[in-house]
Amino acid sequence: MSIAQVLGYDTEKIFDKITEKLSGWIDILIENLPNFVLAILLILCTIFIAKTIKRFSGKYISKLGTNETISRFLSQLIFLAILVFGVMLALSVMDLSKTVSSILAGLGIIGLALGFAFQDTAANFISGVYITFNQPYKIGDIIETHDGHEGSVIDINLRVTKIRTYNGPIVYVPNRYLFQECFTNFTEFEKRRVQIECGVSYGEDLEQVERIALEAAKNVSSRLESEEPTLFWTGFGDSSINFTLNIWCKFNEVSKDFIPVRNEAIISLKKAFDKNDIMIPFPIRTLDFGIKGGVQLDKQLESLSSTQKNGFSSNQSES
Repeated sequence: MSIAQVLGYDTEKIFDKITEKLSGWIDILIENLPNFVLAILLILCTIFIAKTIKRFSGKYISKLGTNETISRFLSQLIFLAILVFGVMLALSVMDLSKTVSSILAGLGIIGLALGFAFQDTAANFISGVYITFNQPYKIGDIIETHDGHEGSVIDINLRVTKIRTYNGPIVYVPNRYLFQECFTNFTEFEKRRVQIECGVSYGEDLEQVERIALEAAKNVSSRLESEEPTLFWTGFGDSSINFTLNIWCKFNEVSKDFIPVRNEAIISLKKAFDKNDIMIPFPIRTLDFGIKGGVQLDKQLESLSSTQKNGFSSNQSES
């Protein structure tokens, strides 16, 4: 007696059922083989057509004056739409219309679950769509994020924005931070003000200093000539009277003269002050002596010397 018979199973019946099931599947496969081959060919053709349309649509959309970011996004969207349409058509060819409905319903449920599980990713995606079409910044702009990352935007996709910093490293900033938080766009205004902070000695003629500093600023060759330099006195420091010299420069995708203008302005200002004997003082400390203060060192020494002399004279008289 076999083990199957001991357990109460008839092995011949089980084998017949399995054979019958496999035969049915083979018959169905042979019957639907032309449709299956046609569906495979249809998907391959759809992929080829989608890639071709994506390539040409990107070029055509760019010719309409749309920037690179939007053209890439729209061409990718067209590619995905054609691909989804081809897959649905292939499933219909295989008489799987009910399966398509079931897949769509399942995708809806899965999408809802993934939406809760990947809220940050969804937020980055929505922010990327907003940034792509609203364009608060674009590729080539110089921006500074809320946490201090400053550099040139080299790529904007639906998840992150790539920023190449001045030192070379590339920072990947999630789009939701640039959508929800404040950031600075230095390129949008197409010009930028360079501020040079400096100070002069308390003994200098401030009107003369202002005139010489503005003349030095006007001699900066790389400045924006349509904007006149300005100078503002900012206050009395420990060792100097401080001021800020303001110079405007071009700042756009083509011309970024911020650092060269600052370097040239500092050199020009230092040369002008040296030529006119205007002193940029080192840190100075004034020491007051006496119980109430306000007594200079030489006066205090003279007073101590007189006291010692008087005391020595009185001692000699008593002797």
